[in-house]
Amino acid sequence: MTLAALLVSFILAYQASPAPDTYTLGPGDQIVVRVPDVEEISEKPVPIDLRGEIDLPVAGRVHAAGLSTVQLESAIAARLKKYLVEPDVSVYLAEMRSQPVSVLGSLKDPGVHQLQGQKTLFEVLSLAGGLREDAGNTVKITRRLEWGPIPLPDAETDPTGAYSVASVKVKDIMAASNPAANILIQPEDVISVPRAEVIYAIGAVKKPGGYVLGVNQSLGVLQVLALAEGLDRTAAAADVRIMRLVAGTGNRAEIPVNLKKIMSGKGADVPLQADDILFVPSSKTKAIGYRTLEAVAQGGTLIFYRIP
Repeated sequence: MTLAALLVSFILAYQASPAPDTYTLGPGDQIVVRVPDVEEISEKPVPIDLRGEIDLPVAGRVHAAGLSTVQLESAIAARLKKYLVEPDVSVYLAEMRSQPVSVLGSLKDPGVHQLQGQKTLFEVLSLAGGLREDAGNTVKITRRLEWGPIPLPDAETDPTGAYSVASVKVKDIMAASNPAANILIQPEDVISVPRAEVIYAIGAVKKPGGYVLGVNQSLGVLQVLALAEGLDRTAAAADVRIMRLVAGTGNRAEIPVNLKKIMSGKGADVPLQADDILFVPSSKTKAIGYRTLEAVAQGGTLIFYRIP
């Protein structure tokens, strides 16, 4: 080997490094393949193409996506056994580019994250900082079908025929109540966590906060009051207000509620909608601007509670 060839080999050996055992190769990654007994296979970085394959002299096209470097070594060696008794194959990772995952929605650090090896859904949500308090009850996963359908019972192919789409209940993941739901995430998956439907109880109640609705769940004023552990002693029960968003505007309509009559059985309960603010004034403060209530409800100062 010439001095120039030795120098190139040294540089490549310095730049390329063994990949973690858990790292899964994918399109865009670049690897270095070393086979001392096959001169045709140089030690230049080899890209994994969009089909997940590499093209090597003598060995031909070898599928690499979805394999670890150790597994790819075995796959290349199997091809070379036509020419060598015991092929000595080494694969090193030169550059990682294949593992982006988009994590969107109600998370503390949403954005594009790199898998850096096999990761479960729970681990990827943790990479994104975990769920915010106002996260909804489901996690949606969208996957390119080249990685296969999502291994969940409700997985469907989207109308374009290019993606598999499925949903997982948040409690199945966070409480580990359904381990099968904690699936392995693949490169280019899109994981989205919608903001929950929430009803707010503010003012003279014992446990003010945002109450996260379950799927297709609705609550009345009395139910929300029960969740808020009732009125405090200063509550002006006859002057309760529901502050409800007006469709297509940033304003809220004010709906008066005589909670005193409802609690005594002399009035019907009032159903609440998602994003309603149930405001219970105190006897000292019977009115407050809806902008102030909006700031309290949306400003992150309230505790959120998930309804069992």
